[in-house]
Amino acid sequence: FCLLKNEMRLVIFFLCAYAPKTAAGHCKWAEVLKDLEQIKASKDIDVSLYTANTDEDKECQEPVIRCFFLETKVILQECLIKKCSKTQDVFNMWKNGNASLENKKWNSTTSAKCKECEEYEEKNFTEFIQSFEKVIQKECK
Repeated sequence: FCLLKNEMRLVIFFLCAYAPKTAAGHCKWAEVLKDLEQIKASKDIDVSLYTANTDEDKECQEPVIRCFFLETKVILQECLIKKCSKTQDVFNMWKNGNASLENKKWNSTTSAKCKECEEYEEKNFTEFIQSFEKVIQKECK
């Protein structure tokens, strides 16, 4: 009986240790969303960025997300130059996003109707972050 009790404790321990990872891991973009939350209130980031449309066709999702991450590199460079208060959070977002992009299996072909990043309108930092959040949230559904 004691052995069974100890085994049950181990089973419960492993289930408890594994469950939070499963719940949080349902979306590999969760870390990026946390980073976006950290930087969106920043007052010292003042850049105009190509901002992809949040309502692009599903087949254009990869180039849209890649566009957002290309632009996060612009934010990071700006923060490094101006020593923004959120430089570390921007770096984390860029790093986490690139890791998620590398882990995702994308279609190697992109539809000809998908826009290049530079074809999108330039918007201010706040609008960019709001659109970026919508795109990532859509990807998490």
